[in-house]
Amino acid sequence: MKKEQIQELFEQFESICYLFNGIECWSARELQLVLGYSKWDNFSKVIEKAKIASEKASIQVSDHFADVGKMVVLGSGSQREIQDIALTRYACYLIAQNGEASKPQIAFAQTYFAVQTRKQELIEKRLLDLARVAAREKLSKSEKKLSGIIYERGIDEKGFAIIRSMGDSALFGGFSTCEMKRKLAIPENRPLADFLPTLTIKAKDFATELTSHNVIEKDLYGNEKISTEHIENNLIVI
Repeated sequence: MKKEQIQELFEQFESICYLFNGIECWSARELQLVLGYSKWDNFSKVIEKAKIASEKASIQVSDHFADVGKMVVLGSGSQREIQDIALTRYACYLIAQNGEASKPQIAFAQTYFAVQTRKQELIEKRLLDLARVAAREKLSKSEKKLSGIIYERGIDEKGFAIIRSMGDSALFGGFSTCEMKRKLAIPENRPLADFLPTLTIKAKDFATELTSHNVIEKDLYGNEKISTEHIENNLIVI
């Protein structure tokens, strides 16, 4: 395929993309023409194959193939609504995979949507990673705040570590911090929170914030009372 043809197809695919309910989609009617299908009946058969592929992958068809109407102008100048389908990027990828491989447009579409789908996956993963890093930093600040509060109440670093471990035990169904690290094969010199899911990190953070607030609010002193408070707060967020 020549460079000029590739550029032309790229621009065509980009130009027919639009937002449907806030999701990037392609009109099946417009995609039909770009992919070199002159008849809707022939293209609709490819769409059906794509839907079957989606079902086999245990992916909800309705999430990627949305039936919509499309207004077209007739020769008389009047308008008529015809059947159309709003296709997500993933739906387009499946259609390309089930299209006529001999068509240069299909060959291009297979690569185009595979790359675009992968790009979206990488972006989504990056955003999730950033959210996890932000949650981890927030937890570190909350734990530092709690340690400062209880140090002022006569509890040393070792005591704080015990209190935190008891909170972890409540949060993780009886497993201590060390036991969780062994269970998850985490190196001894690495914090448990570095390997936890974002939701669990946020739960630990919320429990820690509650403990900081209640230690001051209830004017708690001593390992036993503060430990009990921290355990109760971790049980609350489960």
